[in-house]
Amino acid sequence: MDYDLLYKLVAEIPAGQVATYGQLAKIIGCGPRQVGQALGALDGKNAKKVPWHRVVNSQGKISVRSEGGGETLQGDLLRKEGIIWRASGRIDLKTYGWTGPFDPDVWR
Repeated sequence: MDYDLLYKLVAEIPAGQVATYGQLAKIIGCGPRQVGQALGALDGKNAKKVPWHRVVNSQGKISVRSEGGGETLQGDLLRKEGIIWRASGRIDLKTYGWTGPFDPDVWR
């Protein structure tokens, strides 16, 4: 998978919206875990350019990282963009979910 292509796609997610790992994987043509690995590989410089915090799991939850940490930062960044969680701890994907790029075939 081309990480740079994925990073460009993630950069398309507008502030105040989220996409799921699976949604991005389908557009790029890979698996959701590969999306997670690519986002986990972001270094400090690229992490500031790529809004990685706008990617959540299919349940609308922030995924726990294997190395620990990051969940609080992600939640804080999403809250700053106006995203609100339900009492269940899930983000309402119908309200905050990104509908995707105008032309998904551009990303393949």
